[in-house]
Amino acid sequence: MREGSLEAPTRHPIAWQEPSFTDPAEIEKELRRVFDICHGCRRCFNLCDSFPRLFDLIDSSPSEELDSVDSKDFKSVVDGCTLCDMCFMTKCPYVPPHAFNLDFPHLMLRYRAMEAAQGKVSFADRQMAETDRNGRLAGMVAPITNWATKRGNGTVGLMLRAQAGLHPDAELPRYSNRTLEQQTEQPLAVNPDAPAFGRKVAIYATCFGDYHSPEVGLATRAVLARNGVESVVAYPGCCGMPLLEQGRIADVAANARTVAAGMKSWIEKGYDVVALVPSCALMLKFEWPLILPDDPDVKLLSRATFDVSEYIVGIARKEGLAPGLQPIAGTLTVHMACHARAQNMGQKAAEMLRLLPNADVKVIERCSGHGGSWGFKREHFETAMKIGRPVARQAAENGPGFVMSECPLAGVHIAQGMEVIGGDAPKPQLVTHPIQLLARAYGLDA
Repeated sequence: MREGSLEAPTRHPIAWQEPSFTDPAEIEKELRRVFDICHGCRRCFNLCDSFPRLFDLIDSSPSEELDSVDSKDFKSVVDGCTLCDMCFMTKCPYVPPHAFNLDFPHLMLRYRAMEAAQGKVSFADRQMAETDRNGRLAGMVAPITNWATKRGNGTVGLMLRAQAGLHPDAELPRYSNRTLEQQTEQPLAVNPDAPAFGRKVAIYATCFGDYHSPEVGLATRAVLARNGVESVVAYPGCCGMPLLEQGRIADVAANARTVAAGMKSWIEKGYDVVALVPSCALMLKFEWPLILPDDPDVKLLSRATFDVSEYIVGIARKEGLAPGLQPIAGTLTVHMACHARAQNMGQKAAEMLRLLPNADVKVIERCSGHGGSWGFKREHFETAMKIGRPVARQAAENGPGFVMSECPLAGVHIAQGMEVIGGDAPKPQLVTHPIQLLARAYGLDA
C-alpha cells in the first residue's frame, strides 16, 4: 500500500438512508478506525479544534494510544468540527481513492446524524436552523429585531441569547427590512455593448443574501447588467447548510428537492445559476449530489451552479469585462472562505479583485474560526475567536483599505477580531462581499 495519495480526492455518496448509517456500534467502530489513522499522522493538528481535542485525549490517556480513550469522549471531537472540509480537501493524504478511505468531515456528519436520530438536537438549535421562517418574521420588525439581538444589549438581548445558547459577546448578523427579492422585482436594463451580452443568470439569493445582506445581491445584479448579463433573483428556499451542521440529512434532502425543482425552469430557459454565499454554492454543487445522487433535478442544478466570484472571473476570461472600472484606493484584503476553497475552483475572489486597475490585493488563506453558527455558540465563541486571531491580526496589519470575505459571517468575525486586537493604527473597512468593490469601481454602488 502506498503512503499517501497524489490523486484528486473523490467522495462517495452519503448512505444516510441505510439503517447502519446511524447505528451507534457501527459509528464507534468507524470512529476508532479513522481516529487511529489520524493519531498516526497528525498532519491536521493546526486546522481546527477537532484535531487538538482528539490528540489531547489520546496523549492524556493511560496508554497514550486510542485504545484507552473512552468512547464517550469522542463527542468533544465531533463538536469541534465546523464541517469546513479543509482536512478532506487540502491536508489528508488518506482520502479516497486511497485504500484507507478516510472522510473525516462526513464521519462527523454521520455522528451528528446519529444524534439527530436519537432526538439529541436541542429545541433552540432546531429553531435557529429555521432560517426562512426566522428571516420572514424578523424582517417584518427588523429595527426591533436588530436592537434586541445587538451585542451589548444588556436587557432583552442577554435573555434571548441565553435561551438560544449564543455567546453574549458574539456579533450576530443583522436583518434587512426588505428582502433581496422585494428589492429586485423590477427588471434591470443590461448593457447591449458589453462583450458578455446574451448571458442570462438566475441569482440564487440564499437565506443570508435574501434576509440579511441584500446589498450583495444588488451589487451582483448591477455588475452583471453592466456586463450585458440579464439576471433574475430566485429563492425557492434555504440550501440547508444549517440543517446539515445538525446532522438532519433528511431535512437537507427535502430542501434540495424543493430548491432544485424551483430552479429547474430557469436552467431549462438557458440561465446559469449564481449563488451569493460560498457555503450555499458548495451545497448545490457538491453536497446535494452526494445526498441525492439519483435525483435528476439536483444533478442539473449542480452542473449549472457557479459561485459569484467564479462567474465574474469566467466572464473576464471568456468574453472580457465591460470597460469602465476605476481604481479602488487602499489595500484590498480578501479572506478565502473555507467553503470557497472546498469548491476546488482556486482563489476566485482574489482573481476577481485583481481585475480592478492597480489593485493591491492581499490574500488570507486560513480559517477565520467562525464556522457558520458554530462561532456564535456560547461553548465555542472563545475558541472561535482564538482560531481566528491570526486572520484578524493579518488583516489589521495590512492597513487602511478594505477587508472582506466571500463568507459574510467570516467577515463580521474578522472585524470583531480586529476590534479585540485594538491599537491606534487605522484599520481596514469591512465590506460584506468582494463583488461590492467591483460595483463601486463601476460607479454602481449608489
